[in-house]
Amino acid sequence: MTQQSDVIDYRLVGDDMQGVIVTLDPNEQVVAEAGNFFYMDDGIDMQTSMAGAGGKGFFGGLLKAAGRMLTGESFFVTTFTNLGNRRSDVAFAAPYPGKIIPLDLKTVGGTFLAQKDSFLCAARGTDVSVALNRKLGAGLFGGEGFILQKLSGDGLAFLHAGGAIVEHRLQPGQKLRVDTGCVVGFEPSVNFDIQFVGGFKNALFGGEGLWFATLQGPGLVYLQTLPFARLANRIVASSQVGGGTREQSGGFLGQLMGDND
Repeated sequence: MTQQSDVIDYRLVGDDMQGVIVTLDPNEQVVAEAGNFFYMDDGIDMQTSMAGAGGKGFFGGLLKAAGRMLTGESFFVTTFTNLGNRRSDVAFAAPYPGKIIPLDLKTVGGTFLAQKDSFLCAARGTDVSVALNRKLGAGLFGGEGFILQKLSGDGLAFLHAGGAIVEHRLQPGQKLRVDTGCVVGFEPSVNFDIQFVGGFKNALFGGEGLWFATLQGPGLVYLQTLPFARLANRIVASSQVGGGTREQSGGFLGQLMGDND
């Protein structure tokens, strides 16, 4: 069977603040989430649109863009095409400390479900759409797990996760209970739902929230050790110690992120 997606080469750079450098042959293309661009060689053409790859006219693109906004992503996506006559690079950077996951969609049956905000970029031919979790528990209490990104295709896609990445290959019936924000993505064969932590003291004093994400195999699961929401909450809480205000915490965040003006 002929591959539909472009076959792209890549290399990862960095450790805790990673980037991915994608090398495109002439006429090859990569699709990226708006705002993740790092740099590009001469000969790479950048175009921003609502629909991105696989858009079906204006209204099709509008509906797809609206669905992307539900996942917390930008209304627009950006495509980078090598219009030159030689191989050229285009690079994308992770938005916060963590790791980049190269995901070959062929190896997971052509579809992968990922948490919102995790998509970085992908080869042309990859479709990125919204997938609503139909489980009642996930819908009512799942937070991050209710609205998912659905990646479809047969090429390379790149996800970003906070902290370190933990990979699990669940066997049939094997179950994993995880903090809801620590799930990065999973194969569609994995059963995803939300479970109450149980126990009065656990619920009130455990400090881990009231709900677990439950993942039941078979299938591949990626977890992250540091969800961005947890990092942001700790920074804000620390900045307010001793009577600090929310406005002051903004200045603290600016200094932390390298605001040396």
